[in-house]
Amino acid sequence: MSSDLNDAVDQPAAETRSRRVGWVILALALGGFGIGTTEFVAMGLLPNIASDLGITEPTAGHLISAYALGVVVGAPLIAVLAARVSRRTLLIGLMIAFTVGNALSLVAQSYPMLMATRFIAGLPHGAYFGVASLVAAHLAGPGKRAQAVGQVMMGLSVANVLGVPVATWLGQSLGWRVALGLVVVIGAVTVVALWRVVPDLRSMRTTDPRTELGGLRHSQIWLTLLVGTIGFGGFFAFYTYLNTALTSLGGLSESAVPIALMLFGAGMVAGNFLGGRLADRMGDRAIGIGMAGAAVTLVLFALLVSTGWPAVIVTFFVGCAGSTAIPGLQTRLMDVAHDAQTIAAALNHSALNVANALGAWLGGLVIAQGLGYRAPSLVGAGLALCGVVVLGIAVLAARRSGATPPQREDLVDLPC
Repeated sequence: MSSDLNDAVDQPAAETRSRRVGWVILALALGGFGIGTTEFVAMGLLPNIASDLGITEPTAGHLISAYALGVVVGAPLIAVLAARVSRRTLLIGLMIAFTVGNALSLVAQSYPMLMATRFIAGLPHGAYFGVASLVAAHLAGPGKRAQAVGQVMMGLSVANVLGVPVATWLGQSLGWRVALGLVVVIGAVTVVALWRVVPDLRSMRTTDPRTELGGLRHSQIWLTLLVGTIGFGGFFAFYTYLNTALTSLGGLSESAVPIALMLFGAGMVAGNFLGGRLADRMGDRAIGIGMAGAAVTLVLFALLVSTGWPAVIVTFFVGCAGSTAIPGLQTRLMDVAHDAQTIAAALNHSALNVANALGAWLGGLVIAQGLGYRAPSLVGAGLALCGVVVLGIAVLAARRSGATPPQREDLVDLPC
């Protein structure tokens, strides 16, 4: 009788706690939605920006590089300098910085000023995702950590399905500044949401700059970052040249490209959901499965690209397979980093931006060699398989050293 009574009391408490964690993760994902929207919308609005500022489109393309450079620089820098700051305060501060950076871009009147503000807007990107992943894993507790990380990352995926198309349409119809205005609104709403629902997180230990920098001595951090840099380089080799591949080889009109991009984004949403569950059950094997799947689907795309619409359908599976590896990769970094989790989690997004540059460069290289627009997908498949190889090396090295990454996250901050 006593046991039944305890169960009756505990069940509502557990449900209340679960709902509160869900609201926190939703707020964190909303920030990811805003970040994903601003990161990718500029690609579709380059002609508009170039025309408004009186510059060429290739010159306007440097704005994308400026944002990416901000991500690469900001992730480790903020993780080190803000090591002593409470995770709740840091999350809210990062989203305020992101919102201000985009607001400055909104009012920039010259190309140099816009370059500077895009760099500023990119600075909080990696650190936000890194800290948000740590908070989500901490609140979710053992057995659900990767799923929570995948749900946070889903904001970035949904941005490709919803945020980017809507912002691009607004930018093309009403001007590129209106698109950035939408991002500013999303950022402001996220700041309020984080302030309202994220708990104090007093049990999440802060560190110090020396500890965070000291974590970079761990070879497992660098090997895991290399897995992401190489493996996801293939993802971006495919994505960068998807438009031209479908129109020049597949014979499709430009109107088919947004459909392919939306399918790709929908695949990313599905992959994040699936990858979180697989990573919680299978650990490192989930990363390998995702990257191996990406290699297979990229080869399939290369084989079918000349058929048109069947290739468009394959883009869903490419997005799904590649994103399946992301939650496991993020949680692996958090585990192998020991006490330097903040810098490791943030560096994952620096690595992904390096992967973006690497994939685009290698894809362009094979095209320049006369191998055509089918070749970037095959290069992508090769890079994904190389990522699996590096993962195998990392796992074997960890086993030989006897390293057992700690998983100390516990659900203690949300009162029942």
